[in-house]
Amino acid sequence: HSWADALSSIRLPYVKYICPHAPRIPVTLNMKMVMPSWFDLMGLTPDAPEDEAGIKKAAENIKAIIEHEMKNGIPPNRIILGGFSQGGALSLYTALTCQHQLAGIVALSCWLPLHKAFPQAANNGVNRDIAILQCHGELDPMIPVRFGALTAEKLKSVVTPTKVQFKTYPGVMHSSCPQEMMAVKEFIEKLLPRI
Repeated sequence: HSWADALSSIRLPYVKYICPHAPRIPVTLNMKMVMPSWFDLMGLTPDAPEDEAGIKKAAENIKAIIEHEMKNGIPPNRIILGGFSQGGALSLYTALTCQHQLAGIVALSCWLPLHKAFPQAANNGVNRDIAILQCHGELDPMIPVRFGALTAEKLKSVVTPTKVQFKTYPGVMHSSCPQEMMAVKEFIEKLLPRI
């Protein structure tokens, strides 16, 4: 709900926004407390073990939403995946492994899950030319900005390098800011012009 509120400030009237809720699962990083999470987290460093089965299952759930929208007449090249933190990570993984050519990815304060599996995991390069807007707060204590920078470099080996934008915001922690939301709005407007 919080992101639905944040998006309302930059909402384009001709674009449909879908903000799915993550299921509630026990999260190892939070002493196995049950909380909304797309997949289990064991650590937030590039070499931490990852919940491969959980990541792939969550990606399939998002791909099912894409399929549903396509059945309802939305062409995949008019679909952008996006999210913040774990949601951004899931958006990157899902779009890069999707069999449909999508319009773009908005990846805020996040990383590429199962990064060692790429570029091979990128489904025959269907989304080789996908536009990616990656944004990160420079003071993020949870997912340090250098992990964001490493992710941007990795993405440039998976997609056309000039399609990856990496923007950082001074003074911003693990959150968003108005300038970042304006960058998201401009990105969406450019990729999804009114038809």
